[in-house]
Amino acid sequence: QTVERLKRQSLDIIVATDVAARGLDVKRVSHVVNYDIPYDTEAYVHRIGRTGRAGRKGEAILFVSPRERRMLRSIERATRQPIKEMQLPTRKDIANHRIDQFKQQITNTIEAQELNFFEEVVEQYQQEHNISLSEVAAALAYLAQKERPLLVKNDKPAEKRARKERTDKAPRSDRAPRSDKPRKKQSNPDIDMVRYRIEVGHDHDVQPKNIVGAIANEAGIESQYIGHIKLYDSYSTIDLPEGMPKEIFMHLKRVRVCGHQLNISADSDQPVGEAPTKQAKRSPSKPKKQASKTIGKPDTKRKQKRAE
Repeated sequence: QTVERLKRQSLDIIVATDVAARGLDVKRVSHVVNYDIPYDTEAYVHRIGRTGRAGRKGEAILFVSPRERRMLRSIERATRQPIKEMQLPTRKDIANHRIDQFKQQITNTIEAQELNFFEEVVEQYQQEHNISLSEVAAALAYLAQKERPLLVKNDKPAEKRARKERTDKAPRSDRAPRSDKPRKKQSNPDIDMVRYRIEVGHDHDVQPKNIVGAIANEAGIESQYIGHIKLYDSYSTIDLPEGMPKEIFMHLKRVRVCGHQLNISADSDQPVGEAPTKQAKRSPSKPKKQASKTIGKPDTKRKQKRAE
């Protein structure tokens, strides 16, 4: 339904995961913006292939943090063409652009609309309050642009947080495999975490970085909010923030990592919505040990030790 709305031009912008990277043939897609750099070059090629189809032109924009440049080079080698670097606009650039747009709106309104009635209203207001026309115009301009200010505020704390969220995230290609070591929680120690079980592990050639990437992309949970990950042979456990919405939980059940469904479930065997057991904020309890492959067989070594 969403794709059909895009084709009918009732939608102009779609925010999507890689579910839209293949098989989406819409003629009017002019831009593809990659907020997160793709895991592999093939995914990138499929993503940008949604624009510029059938000989038409399109643009693909990719946000890259400094630590993700290695993956960027891999993409350039695979596509056999360099990706041109763009400079992000400054606050002054954005403000000037908005001011130019606002001035153009004034010009278009004067040329296209009959304004005699509004001129009379402004003149009446000016005489009643004995103020200048420029003050009246400034007040009207403020009302017109209140929801979209012409000047961008210099919110330094917010900018610092945004920059930290991008730079703290290690590039997927640079994250070292951690085998079965638990993934340490890097920040937000005060967030209550709940432990979940996912049905992928060492037997499926899964690494923590694969799990983090899949959950971050599909559930919209930033990597800094993903807690400890413990890998076993046939399954793994992961700590996620408490209060996961049921629709996200059901979606994660179907998400695939290395070709295998996560099939996530509460580690306490309680369904979502019935308060799974909370884990400690800093030192979550140890996950259940996986049953040994030799279960049911007599422990001959222990018997020999007792006999000795």
